[in-house]
Amino acid sequence: MGLWTIGVFARAARLTPKALRLYEQVGLLLPAAVDPESGYRLYDPEQLPVARLVAQLRRIGMPLATIRVVCALRPAAAAEVVAAYWREVSVDTAARARLATVLVEHLLDGDVTGSRSNPDLAVRCAAGCVAGVARDSNEDAAYASERLFAVADGMRGPGGAAASAAAIDALLPLVLADTPAVDLLTMLAGAVTDVDRTVGALATDEHQPVTTLTALLRSGSQLALVHVGDTRAYLLRGGELSLLTQDHTWVRTQVDQGRLDSGEAAAHPQRAVLVRALGGGRQVEADLALRTALPGDRYLLCSDGLWAVVERADLHATLGAGGGPEDAVGALIDLAQARGGPDNIACVVADAVAR
Repeated sequence: MGLWTIGVFARAARLTPKALRLYEQVGLLLPAAVDPESGYRLYDPEQLPVARLVAQLRRIGMPLATIRVVCALRPAAAAEVVAAYWREVSVDTAARARLATVLVEHLLDGDVTGSRSNPDLAVRCAAGCVAGVARDSNEDAAYASERLFAVADGMRGPGGAAASAAAIDALLPLVLADTPAVDLLTMLAGAVTDVDRTVGALATDEHQPVTTLTALLRSGSQLALVHVGDTRAYLLRGGELSLLTQDHTWVRTQVDQGRLDSGEAAAHPQRAVLVRALGGGRQVEADLALRTALPGDRYLLCSDGLWAVVERADLHATLGAGGGPEDAVGALIDLAQARGGPDNIACVVADAVAR
């Protein structure tokens, strides 16, 4: 069978001549020959499988640079690249969907820009992070400032402390951003993606460090929440203590599916196994939310070294007792250590107050 003109080949490949010329320019799909007199591009019918693969990859939105990599690989390796690309697309789509949900909620609430804020609201906060009674290292991290409250819990072992520190460090530049809270959510999503790569790069042949992250980034009275793993955020408002996050753990999924009850989950030997964490080798999906702080609110962010050993009622009573954030942080750490302190303890307490 002889060579085909660009028009014939384009129809057979389900591409356009314009697309074929573009792929030639980027070195992706070169003509088999070019007529020296007319300049017509000619293609070999045996190029059809590659051309059809290119067309299919373009339909799923894959960039030309990545398509060039796929076309140069053997089928099994090419399949891995396509699967990895689609995982990234799925995570990005999920993040966009969550942001869209937040925007819809604010629009229905009458906040067209997502920028509603109370400039007369201030924050008082404190952070504490100590090693567990039986621990010889501390992989937890905690940070508190007027605009950012964060805790992270790195996996025990080499790189764990660096992972939790990297998670919080990635958020620090956002403190300088003077943007509406909805924009902060987008920035938080980007920061999580960046730190996921940073923590992943800490891996060695023997160890893959991972970390959790729970943080609140403030813009006036608006709080942008990001959450991955089993660190937690609580809100004490009007005497009621609410959990703002859901643990990304194996036992939590079993409870959600009705296979375990909460009591069984609390005592299960795999209760600390995470199903989502930063640096785990797969692009992570973070929970994002937008909240409005009110004067009198008290927020608690903590690692499982606190919430797993101190009962909910004791957390409630301690947070509701008199005293400022520093007193509350000290009392909470003392409670965890009094319960044996089997794990490292990180916590932040932040109070919203009227100026």
